[in-house]
Amino acid sequence: MSLLELRDVSKHFGAIRALNEVTFSLEAGEVVGLMGDNGAGKSTLVKVIAGNFPPSHGEILIDGKAVHFNRPVDARGQGIEVVYQDLALCNNLTAAANVFLGREPRIGFGPIRILDHAAMYRRAGELFKELKSETRPLDLVRQMSGGQRQAVAIARTRLSEARLVIMDEPTAAISVRQVAEVLDLIKRLSEHGIAVILISHRMPDVFAVAQRVVVMRRGHKVADKNIEASSPEEVTGLITGAIATA
Repeated sequence: MSLLELRDVSKHFGAIRALNEVTFSLEAGEVVGLMGDNGAGKSTLVKVIAGNFPPSHGEILIDGKAVHFNRPVDARGQGIEVVYQDLALCNNLTAAANVFLGREPRIGFGPIRILDHAAMYRRAGELFKELKSETRPLDLVRQMSGGQRQAVAIARTRLSEARLVIMDEPTAAISVRQVAEVLDLIKRLSEHGIAVILISHRMPDVFAVAQRVVVMRRGHKVADKNIEASSPEEVTGLITGAIATA
């Protein structure tokens, strides 16, 4: 049984058809690369999965059961988390503070309660160790590399026990070494049974970590193939329209 399944999902904004009868499934621990040119429908598809937009038609299933997302918190309640390209981190706070932002544990009695910093540092350290990241709980985000920032954002999803993590262009505008760090983090998620949808324009990254590649064009899904059965040349053709479908 699939962790996530979309059946004939469409999304219309007035006369604009952003998605057209997209069927898609994802297994636990699977990494799927989602590719397509700007305006292909990737962002709309992700926003439907993440609860930002209800579909105009079709249904979403989690573990084989139909679900209805009216807002992002509904999707998070089903274990779906999104790591956006800007990461939404606070530069002036530590790694641990960012991991727990808005969910800080407190200790004390009655109305007098203070943040349990020791618990946050301990748990954040465990998460970074689990992800095999060099990030430390007391590191300030403003002093971190791009790869370390991604580790903080991913650790935040682990805190909420995510089952599916959607990553939006995680390797954009970072160095080669940092790209390797981020790809390793994606592999760690997969090893822990967490599914990943990797949105990326970087073909080598998708072919390095994904088991499947899904290509969108003009709101349609034009390909859904195992990586071994495709190639960067074929995917490029599908994105540009030189190849109609695969």
